[in-house]
Amino acid sequence: MKTQAPKDSPPRTLARSDGATYFGKPESPFRDRLFVIIFEADTRAGRWFDFVLIAAILLSVAVVMLDSVATINIRYGASLRAFEWIFTVAFTFEYIARLACVKHPFRYAKSFYGIVDLLAILPSYAAFFIPELHALFDLRLLRLLRIFRLLKLAAYMEEYAMLGSALLASKRKIIIFLSVVAIIVIVNGTLLYVIEGGPGSAFSSIPTSVYFAITAVTTVGFGDITPQTDLGRAITSINMLVGWSILAVPTGIISSEMTAQRFIIRPNTRTCPECLTTGLDETAKFCRNCGTKLPPFAQDLNER
Repeated sequence: MKTQAPKDSPPRTLARSDGATYFGKPESPFRDRLFVIIFEADTRAGRWFDFVLIAAILLSVAVVMLDSVATINIRYGASLRAFEWIFTVAFTFEYIARLACVKHPFRYAKSFYGIVDLLAILPSYAAFFIPELHALFDLRLLRLLRIFRLLKLAAYMEEYAMLGSALLASKRKIIIFLSVVAIIVIVNGTLLYVIEGGPGSAFSSIPTSVYFAITAVTTVGFGDITPQTDLGRAITSINMLVGWSILAVPTGIISSEMTAQRFIIRPNTRTCPECLTTGLDETAKFCRNCGTKLPPFAQDLNER
């Protein structure tokens, strides 16, 4: 009879006779502590780090938005630029700290959040070292890139993860729903082209007619194209009425999935320093994905 490996032991395929050689030398306590604070939110220090970082992200985005208002920029431009550099330096230290406390910095730098962290600081340095960017883009492109800091919020709020899980769980239903909507607007657009099309008509092609059908189904109604015949108006009216029911379908699909997400047990934020796998068990001593020895989950019970 085969015996099952203990829960906290590394995978058999990764087991070696010399654990120190495989896992490497023990990390310094400071580096392990820094990793827990930055990547895990289940300790008091980790929660405070996340709260401060979220506040800094929101304030930095507010500074960028205020800087885009001409009247505010003329009066407070120097102060806003000073605040922008304060946030840039703070995010730079955060990015360096993240790279310093993981065992594979390049792996984190290539990850989604690593790229987002880089985009949060890169525009300011790009404008500083390449002054020509000011003349070419008038800082509009750089301001746009700074707004990517908002993506950093997704790493620190559980609700973002819940919404993402709900969208992934309902993606098949949403794809089928969108395909049905596409069929409806293409058929209606083709009918309108047959009915309304002609010399000098706004329904000059099927794509243009489909565009009008989309605006009718979504009840947007730009008014740039309007049907002229009674039959065309009747079809458009049906499209508008169908649009009310269509708009409610994806909302119901996502809402039901989000309701189901509430009953799923949420994993903690314990993260492996080797492969960055998150949601590891609090009592585990080794990563379930790569077998790396994990640092302590918390320094003491009072930090929970």
